[in-house]
Amino acid sequence: MSHQKSSQRLSVAVVVAVGLGTLAAAAAPAGPPHRPAPRLHPTHQAPHAPTQAVLNEIVAQGTPGVIVQVRDAYGVWNGRAGAGDTASGRPRSAHERFRIASVTKTFTAVVLLKLEAEGKLSLDDSVAHWLPGVVRGKGYRPENITLRHLLNHTSGIFDYNMDQGFRARYAGDEFERNRHVRWSPRELVDIALAHPPKFQPEQGSRPGKPGRWDYSDTNYILAGMVIERATGRTYGQAVERLVINPLGLLGTSVPGLSPELPSPHATHYSTLFEDGPQARVRDVTEFSPTVAFSAGQMISTTGDVNTFLSELLAGELLQPVQQRQLLDAVPVDGDKGHGGPSDVYGLGIRRFQLKEGCWAWGHGGMIPGSATRTLATADGRHIMTINRNGDWGEQRLEDAAVEAEFCDGDAR
Repeated sequence: MSHQKSSQRLSVAVVVAVGLGTLAAAAAPAGPPHRPAPRLHPTHQAPHAPTQAVLNEIVAQGTPGVIVQVRDAYGVWNGRAGAGDTASGRPRSAHERFRIASVTKTFTAVVLLKLEAEGKLSLDDSVAHWLPGVVRGKGYRPENITLRHLLNHTSGIFDYNMDQGFRARYAGDEFERNRHVRWSPRELVDIALAHPPKFQPEQGSRPGKPGRWDYSDTNYILAGMVIERATGRTYGQAVERLVINPLGLLGTSVPGLSPELPSPHATHYSTLFEDGPQARVRDVTEFSPTVAFSAGQMISTTGDVNTFLSELLAGELLQPVQQRQLLDAVPVDGDKGHGGPSDVYGLGIRRFQLKEGCWAWGHGGMIPGSATRTLATADGRHIMTINRNGDWGEQRLEDAAVEAEFCDGDAR
């Protein structure tokens, strides 16, 4: 299950005491050969002191632990607070791997754009062309739904994660019974298609005639199915060939069927949709990633995600035609995730209005036990990826960390 947001309030008090973290700096993973990773400043804390203060507050409010990596004019800074494991008190580490949830969507969109550049498909192809007979049901017109509609969430296809029966299978005690269930992409799509479409896609899904917008994980499940049909290979193999290997993202993987997290990793904790002071905090580190497939299954590190988004926004990953399509954004309407009404959504990437006059491109994601957000300036030179190993807490604190980096004080 891949979500853009967590509960807007702290839903449980963590009973295990966790100490506030201190500034932690370590060498960042190397960037691609053509664009070396920035230098590291292990003691240059001053520009990021406000961000570190917010990390401390996030943990004080009950989140087990949080890590962040920032790349800017000063170099690379790694901040952390809290515990990677509440039983042992082991602190979080800059090198940890974690589930990046819906940040996966940016990878998926890039793969489709690269396949278009290779001449294997067009974003104006219909879903019916690539997946005949898959999208069906009352009200659905797959011949009118394009790959572009999928990537910018203007298809109107119902979000399978909003199906109450599906969500119930991962709430509370039911999670333990279902954590290792393997879902096929087709099964997830069928859950969505049992519901009518939210709306019909309009022919124009670009700024001139944007149509309606609704965030739906089903869009990206279908996008992954198209990738497999167009390449004749698995989704994971396509991501590795087109993104992971060219960028040298050694900490990034597509788990496929494996429920495990590669080491090193923190314990992932969740309240599993339960609210209130009696909500139980559970270890959800292992579960089948098939519940999210190409909408949210990937695993990475703060350093790797920063390399990916920085290279993407710098224009190093895509051809100019595809780069323009990536950023050809539509207004966000009826948003289910964090962000403001002035936000716009491109192809697997979003421009957030953080404050008046303060904008950044990126994506957010939440999956049981892991909440991630990555943001960067339009040129990719100032970039930040933050991860919490707990999926509850006040969203305003994560927002405050982001604003401290991009909106407060001198531009870095």
